[in-house]
Amino acid sequence: MTTQYSQSPWNLKDLFPSHDGPEVQEAFADLEKMVSEIEAYRPQLSDNIPSSTFMDIIHRMEKATDLAVRLNAYAFMFFSGDTQNQTAQTFMGKVDQFTALIQNRVLFFSLWWKDLDDNAANRLMENTGDYRYWLEAMRLFKPHTLTEPEEKIINIKDVTGNKAISNFYDTITNRYLFKLTVDGEEKELTRDALAVYARHHDPEVRAAVYQELYRVYSQDGLILGQMYQSLARDWHNEQVDLRHYPQPISARNLSNDVPDEAVDILLSVCEQNAPLFQRYFQLKAKWLGVPKLRRYDLYAPVAKSDKTYDFNTAVEMVFEAFNGFHPKVAQLAERVLEYQHLDSEVRHGKYGGAYCYSASPGLTPWVLVNFQGKADDVATLAHELGHAIHGMMAEAHTAFTFHSTLPLAETASTFSEMLLVDYLLAKESDDAVRRDILFRQMDDSYATIMRQAYFALFEKQAHEMIFKDASVDELSAAYLDNLARQFGQSMELSDEFKWEWVSIPHIYRTPFYVYAYTFGQLLVLSLYKQYKSEGESFKPRYLKILAAGGSAAPANILAEAGIDINKAEFWQGGFDVLDLMLKDLEAIPIAK
Repeated sequence: MTTQYSQSPWNLKDLFPSHDGPEVQEAFADLEKMVSEIEAYRPQLSDNIPSSTFMDIIHRMEKATDLAVRLNAYAFMFFSGDTQNQTAQTFMGKVDQFTALIQNRVLFFSLWWKDLDDNAANRLMENTGDYRYWLEAMRLFKPHTLTEPEEKIINIKDVTGNKAISNFYDTITNRYLFKLTVDGEEKELTRDALAVYARHHDPEVRAAVYQELYRVYSQDGLILGQMYQSLARDWHNEQVDLRHYPQPISARNLSNDVPDEAVDILLSVCEQNAPLFQRYFQLKAKWLGVPKLRRYDLYAPVAKSDKTYDFNTAVEMVFEAFNGFHPKVAQLAERVLEYQHLDSEVRHGKYGGAYCYSASPGLTPWVLVNFQGKADDVATLAHELGHAIHGMMAEAHTAFTFHSTLPLAETASTFSEMLLVDYLLAKESDDAVRRDILFRQMDDSYATIMRQAYFALFEKQAHEMIFKDASVDELSAAYLDNLARQFGQSMELSDEFKWEWVSIPHIYRTPFYVYAYTFGQLLVLSLYKQYKSEGESFKPRYLKILAAGGSAAPANILAEAGIDINKAEFWQGGFDVLDLMLKDLEAIPIAK
């Protein structure tokens, strides 16, 4: 490649040049005008509304939604760049408040649509094209929809309620700095920089990482725990008491358009397969020459391989791995860097972890990573660019149907990671590094499948406990018990891990999100198995899944690939692939 890539913050100018420029003020004014025009249609809503009028409303709502999304995207990514920036905090609050008010003013349409007679609704949906699934999915919420005044109160309440609490959580935890001594040198690190040392070859360094991580979180443990209690109570009050979902997770499942039963089967199969990873951890202990792993050693390398990659090399590796599968996939990933939509720097105050923000169809997605040169960072880059590829593959759809639902949202990202692993194994000549890659693949499978499944199981338990007035200490004890069930006799647990649950941002910001990772990884293991056995004939089917975006129910999109998410056998199939991977590792003679 002739292009040289270097780390930099992202550029948000494709949304707005600045937070206080005339373009933003114009967007607020335009959105106000668009909503007024939509409100003018309210008297025409009836069972007999002409299809042409109905479609005109939808088109106007799409334009308004797209503009609101752009404002929200800019505000959140401005904040992500520096969560300690008071200007960014204030602007995000302003946008949240404004869009909540806008949402309330157009709420009448969705309420009317959900309440419409089935015959009238079917007539209006006949010629709606790509909007049809969005309209169908909206009507699924009819049993859980409140009156217009009640829905408006909830929207306004959320701005200063659960959204504010989750923003406070981000602001508090992203200011944390951690101290770690390595090779006699004391370092002051962000959480992402600290996490690199969790895979250090020195067991004492690994122990120090977790002890420091949870020492810092424990200092605010009661406050962070109380935040979670408030969010869980708010979720129960709204979703169970007011909207009458059968259980707290049901609200997320319906928004994902996945039946409760399918999610219950998924989590049950994960619990049944906990012994598979326990077997893996016992094997890893043998490779490390210890009788039993400590929880500190979960991601320990089996060989002393501290190989690092400069940013340009990492980008080229990811692009080459993608190109080996399909040139279009690589070209889409390149778009993200070409448009300067990647923030790869590590900075104090920057949003921790990684994410991809696909704002609207036709806009190249933005990707945030904290790149530090480790193999994990290369995998994370591939993962988040996979999300971006998914968004761009689906950009022919409407603003309402191009986002895939959460369970399918991890498909392209996880598949992209597996492409990278294959590429690394094919290129790497050092046996120690190759072995480390294979073990890392099992580590990552644990982190994406079993760890996330048990997070979801903890969320279910925690919401139930909080409803029964459990204390923060009782929740921490329940979390330690959750870890004990995961690991069985394969791992030693120390007391500081009782605070791990308050360090998981997803359970604060998006309750019950995490099982999407489990869903996505097991799905991808099945898809990747098909790819390896079928080769070229598989690729169009896979690209078709990505191109579908959110234009159909997940079960229907996957059914075309021969997948039935309601069958335990399907989910078990993913674990069967992992079992074969583990048997391959077990067959390797242990290095003395």
